Amino acid sequence: MRVLCACEESQAVCKEFRRLGHEAYSCDTQECSGGHPEWHYHGDVLDVLDKGWDMVIAFPPCTFLTNAGSVRLRVKGVIQEERMKKAVKAKEFFMKFINADCDMIAVENPTPGKIHGLPQYSQAIQPYEFGHPYSKRTCLWLKGLPPLMATDIMEEHEPYVNGGSKDANGNYRRFTGRNERDSKNRSKTFQGIARAMAEQWGGQA
Repeated sequence: MRVLCACEESQAVCKEFRRLGHEAYSCDTQECSGGHPEWHYHGDVLDVLDKGWDMVIAFPPCTFLTNAGSVRLRVKGVIQEERMKKAVKAKEFFMKFINADCDMIAVENPTPGKIHGLPQYSQAIQPYEFGHPYSKRTCLWLKGLPPLMATDIMEEHEPYVNGGSKDANGNYRRFTGRNERDSKNRSKTFQGIARAMAEQWGGQA
């Protein structure tokens, strides 16, 4: 099966599909950090999105769409036009994957802000359902694929990152969880989730 892992520089999902014998490729405007440049298209994913893939798993940028980022969309109740323009472009890019010409599609993103009007997601998953002792709510929009089933539920877990949210008084909440400041590391797919995607959606080739 030919699988495109779009907007994935880490190659976490790509390598798991390769492990099972599938012809998987990652694609990103950044060079890959997963150690297999021979499986990576370094460029605009829209150039290869219509190349007849059997499955597309996409991780489009979430900075301007996430619910956690909504606090920056308004300043004293006023919507910031420049940030909203970027959100509109981000949604257009997101929808390219939702509407791609492919029978099996999964699009991953954090919980989106309602103001952006994204389609309803199919399911929400947590790292602690796949063997990692962290919470980091992630949504999946699925087409032609079943919901992911939990593989290893961890009873004890902590937030993976500080969401930077504010309380009712407008003050930032006290930090909890890991102090993961590198946005690239924050966005990497957890190994347990990547493995579940490959095993449950691909299986042995």
